[in-house]
Formats: sequence, structure tokens, C-alpha cells
Amino acid sequence: MFLRTTRLFTLYIIAFVILISGCSRREKITSFSQLAGKEFAIPTGTVADKLVLSKFPDAKFKYFNSVLDACMAVKAGKADAAAYDEPILKNIAGKNPGLKVIPEKITTDNYGFAVQLTNIELKNVIDAVVTQMKLSGEYEQMLSRWLPNQGPPKPMPEIVSAGSKGTLRFGTSAITEPFSFIDGSQKIVGLDIEIASRVAKKLDMKLEVVNMDFGAMIPALISNKVDMIGACITITGERAKSVLFSMPYYKGGIAALVKE
Repeated sequence: MFLRTTRLFTLYIIAFVILISGCSRREKITSFSQLAGKEFAIPTGTVADKLVLSKFPDAKFKYFNSVLDACMAVKAGKADAAAYDEPILKNIAGKNPGLKVIPEKITTDNYGFAVQLTNIELKNVIDAVVTQMKLSGEYEQMLSRWLPNQGPPKPMPEIVSAGSKGTLRFGTSAITEPFSFIDGSQKIVGLDIEIASRVAKKLDMKLEVVNMDFGAMIPALISNKVDMIGACITITGERAKSVLFSMPYYKGGIAALVKE
């Protein structure tokens, strides 16, 4: 009995040592160049893996149900880095101590709002609102509100419009925190919602937020079900054949999240 107990104890010790040594093999990543050849955690159903391969052709991958699951896998030592849209990774890192986003991006993209191809007037109003916010300093205040270095996004400011000139229908997909998401009070808020609210106020219109699947936004805009769309939408040449984009209001892209 004593020998059997000793053997079992020895096996437990060996298993523990193997587990610890397996985690310790992961290099502490402090620079972008260290990502070469590393194992990335990727949300299933995204093209993040293909974008990572465009920069690091020898990368390896593990797949997870959500971007949050991918990030938590990094924190648990199950992967070297997670790859996804930079602002969404920043949002997760801000709420989960021990994680950070590498400043240099894997790919660089511009995010914009979209309107119908013929609606140049609305595009110009969106551009004017964004430009004025940047000149006045309100844009930087907005970024610090929605993308704090630590903690969750701050409450959305109240932006009231009399709405005497009708309703601005804004299509979004409220799963792209901090750009568009549902807060604790079940309201759709976010950086995109704030800018859309300011556009509606400038037009003296009431903002109606229409939540939908991400893939349904451009078809809804083309079919005139909404007037304007936004939810961390990347400006691409292919999409610009179908919709008219505003000026870029955020420069993002695919980034890497690692253990701090």
C-alpha cells in the first residue's frame, strides 16, 4: 500500500512538472518581431488567421468560439497571442488585467460609416461632424471614454436632438464593443452610436438605432431600410462599389494581444 501511494504521488509530481514546463516554454513577448512562428488564438469563422499568415507565414493557430475566449486562452498560457480587430482587443485588455495589445499592427485598416451611393449630402454631414470633433478635442475625449487603458468603457453622454426634421435610421450590429454594443441597461451604445447621435443632432433629426446581423447591414442600406450604417466597418474597394463611405474616423486593423 505504501509503495502504491508513493508511485501515485510520484506520478502526480511528474504530471505537475510537465504541465508547468509546458506553460513556461512560451516566450514572454514584448515586441512585434517575436510573434514570428508563434501560436495564435483565433475566433472561429473570421479571416484573422489568413491576415496573420500574410505577415507571419510560419504562424500556428488554435481556434475558439469567440474573441474573448481566444484572449482568455492567451492569459491561461494556451496560446502565445490572440489576433483580432485592434480596438476590440484593447477593450478586452482594458477589462482584463494581465493582457496587453502590441502597438504595431499586423494589418492596417480604416473604419468608416456608409450611406447610399447617391446620398452625398449625408456623407458630407458625417465628415463635418468628425472633423469638428477632432478640431475641438472632443474626438480624443471620446476615444478615452470608449477605449480606456484600464476598466470598461465609460457611460455614453446624453446627446439630445429636437428631431424636428424627421428620423435618421442608423443600422448597426451591437456586438462590436466598444463601437456598438448593448450595455448593462440594455441600451445600444458605443463610439459609433455616439458619432451617429451627433450627426442626427446636427441634422435636427431623431436617431433610430436598428440592430441587425453584421452581414445584413449593407443590404439593408442598399434597400433603403436604413439611412446610414456603422459598426467597426472596414473601408474596402469592394464595399465601396455598393455604398458611399464617409471619411475614415478610426485607423485600426488586426493586432495581437499577449500576456503583459
